Amino acid sequence: MDKLRFQSLASGSSGNCYYVGNSSHGILIDAGIGARTIRKCLRNIGLDFENIWGVFITHDHGDHIRGVGTLGEKFHLPVYATREVHEGINRNYCVTQKLSTCQKYIEKYKTIEVAGFSVTAFPVSHDATDNVGYTIEYKGKKITFATDLGVVGDEVVRQISESDYLILEANYDEDMLRNGTYPHYLKQRIVSPTGHLSNKQAGRCLAEYYHERLQHVFLCHLSKENNQPELAYNTVRQHLEEKQIIVGENLSLTTLERFSPSELYVF
Repeated sequence: MDKLRFQSLASGSSGNCYYVGNSSHGILIDAGIGARTIRKCLRNIGLDFENIWGVFITHDHGDHIRGVGTLGEKFHLPVYATREVHEGINRNYCVTQKLSTCQKYIEKYKTIEVAGFSVTAFPVSHDATDNVGYTIEYKGKKITFATDLGVVGDEVVRQISESDYLILEANYDEDMLRNGTYPHYLKQRIVSPTGHLSNKQAGRCLAEYYHERLQHVFLCHLSKENNQPELAYNTVRQHLEEKQIIVGENLSLTTLERFSPSELYVF
């Protein structure tokens, strides 16, 4: 039985893309980096676009869709998103190759089967045209993507409660953002209920909703200007250990790089 595999190709406000699959095929979550870079990353783990059975988009901000037009229209990969997200993609100036032949429409809460993977979209709170997270189930294991969310809503909690692996946003450190150079309106957007999740919010979420099935948490979408990997890791770890949840014993914790691929995780 082939095992579930995960790799982050890029994670952050400059671009996001993740691979979920097995040794022979899989899917991408978001395509916010160039197709050439995505292909290079895939080839480094023995795959190519012919091994990708679909691209699932969380929302229509540029750092999640920059490469999706090329993937869909040039390389003929099916692009899955809600109708509202698809409409937003084709309005976004970041997507120079508009989608016309590759669009696949999905609905929140409605599970679809792609190449042996069961994929379910669920709503998250963000300020794009429409916004979803994804849970992917494969051979009894569940991996959940909860990124670009201003608050941890009930549906996010439900998905976490059923997951073995979690990719969770830890976008900013509150002090760095407060004292940083961003204009006031942008700071207000980031901390709003439709903005991004801070390190403290991520830590409190994990400390409150941790369960024994949850094996590995990956902190994603770290801000270059308002966060540091060590800061995110230590803040989240502190919240967990205050609840006697020991990183390295009860679960693994990893911060994902902004520009570099992570290692390939085989679960």
